[in-house]
Amino acid sequence: MNDRPSEWDKYLLGSVMFVSLLIGGGTASGLYTDTLIEVATIISAAAVLSQPFGQRVPQTVVWLLVFAVALVVLQIVPLPASMLNGLRPELLLADSSLVGETRFRFVSLGVGRTIECLLYLVAAAAFFLSVLRLRTEQVQALLPFFFMGVICNGLAGAIQYSLSDNVAIEGLLPFTINAGLFANRNHFAALLFVSIPFVVYHGLFRGYLLSGLLGLVTLLLLLLAAGSRAGVLIGLAITVLSVVFLSARSRMSGWSILLIFIGLSAYTIGAWTTIDAREVDSAFGRGEFARTTIDGIKDNWATGVGFGNFQKAYQIYEKEGMIFKMFVNHAHNDYLEIAFEGGVLAILLMAFYLALLLASFARIRRDPLQKAAFLSVSFLLIHSLVDYPLRTAALAMTFAYLNAIIFHTGFPVRLNRKSEVMEIDHNGGKIFVPIEASS
Repeated sequence: MNDRPSEWDKYLLGSVMFVSLLIGGGTASGLYTDTLIEVATIISAAAVLSQPFGQRVPQTVVWLLVFAVALVVLQIVPLPASMLNGLRPELLLADSSLVGETRFRFVSLGVGRTIECLLYLVAAAAFFLSVLRLRTEQVQALLPFFFMGVICNGLAGAIQYSLSDNVAIEGLLPFTINAGLFANRNHFAALLFVSIPFVVYHGLFRGYLLSGLLGLVTLLLLLLAAGSRAGVLIGLAITVLSVVFLSARSRMSGWSILLIFIGLSAYTIGAWTTIDAREVDSAFGRGEFARTTIDGIKDNWATGVGFGNFQKAYQIYEKEGMIFKMFVNHAHNDYLEIAFEGGVLAILLMAFYLALLLASFARIRRDPLQKAAFLSVSFLLIHSLVDYPLRTAALAMTFAYLNAIIFHTGFPVRLNRKSEVMEIDHNGGKIFVPIEASS
């Protein structure tokens, strides 16, 4: 009789994450690749969540997801037109949809785009919850699937940068590939620096120091080649913090730490050269995007304009001197964009999530894998101040996996069992006995 627990859920979710890293690098709306990822994720998560047994999911996290989904649903529910009078400019009211002769309106300026965002959110939330239900060793076993996706992106990026400074691949996916398997080089850089804490963990705690060092050097070189200013700076910072933060509980020798910091010094010189060679963001860049978005938030703070409708509403507030052939599709600050689209309720939900994340730090500080995930999430959130990485399916699924590691309740149990010893009872069964009791 085989009592070994089933592993199909691990392979199912791992495959979904791997596929999302391969084809989920687009930023445009309506991509069929994103739809495929979302459908596959929801079906896979439903199969995992339908199991009668699984790890306990924290209730605070469940409520956060429920409120987030409810907020998006509220934006596509017909409401009496009088409810929105005075809550947003007349120009936006005139553009709202009317339902029948009863003069109902939607909060969202574009219901189709908001429904698309709802499917995106549900898929990421379902993946997050399904990983939370896995056993601790299965959560760890998803890491190779993540590494395989990163390696494939790194190989694609290395081939591109070895051929030319600017190689765009068209026709392979429904979006133009500009870096790795991503449409945006900054998002490719985000995937690279998010991987760094796990590469450090792989070298320090899994016993693969040489492969960890080679992987770290490769990631840093790819970040330099990608040429993302934010990616270069964040990559350097997250490397230093990963080594210091994670090596505190490892047996790494002083010589190895010295070699890593020598490498970091050389990388700093290369990063400085890359940043110095580029122009600093002008007055018509991200700063102007932020100021215009804040103007929109002030006028729509109560309800927002509807998720997915940033581009449509931004044009109303855009200054005449800022109108060019190239249009602004995102605020390049996810927090401002979410506040513009979701209003005050979205701001409260963001604050709720950040509070939960900070509260989790005291609980995870003993487990190196959870600490690595915390670092990756923290720097991905920092990068969201100057970009919109979480609006690609590849990074959204990565973000969901990282948060599942942080909020997983099985890691403290695993740490407690490490302080116990195994003994055999008279019937041949294995029992855990505390060290103090067996000494």
